[in-house]
Amino acid sequence: VQLQAFGGGLVQVGGSLRLSCAASGRTFSSYVMAWFRQVPDKDREFVAAISWTGRTTTYADSVKGRFAISRDNAKNTMDLQMNSLKPEDTAVYFCAANSRTVSVTPRFYDYWGQGTQVTVSS
Repeated sequence: VQLQAFGGGLVQVGGSLRLSCAASGRTFSSYVMAWFRQVPDKDREFVAAISWTGRTTTYADSVKGRFAISRDNAKNTMDLQMNSLKPEDTAVYFCAANSRTVSVTPRFYDYWGQGTQVTVSS
């Protein structure tokens, strides 16, 4: 599956952004989907994940209550609604997919989008 993330940008503290990830192929519903983020010189960090059907979601503690992950298997898309943004949310955000398990660990994900920059200014 090929992934493309978009929707990043510059936003002020407390603002909102919605990221989207578009997937190619006809088996999107076979994949667990997730968002990770990365800042320079740091490891890629888990943000949120969603199960094949969308019934199960998992969030990093740092974004719980502020971010919401969702998917539309009919449209082959996954979204991340980000509210109450903080400067520490500034990063490049990546969407990822794997066919095996809902995981917070990057190495379990086989497919990655190219990343989209989110910058939160204070």
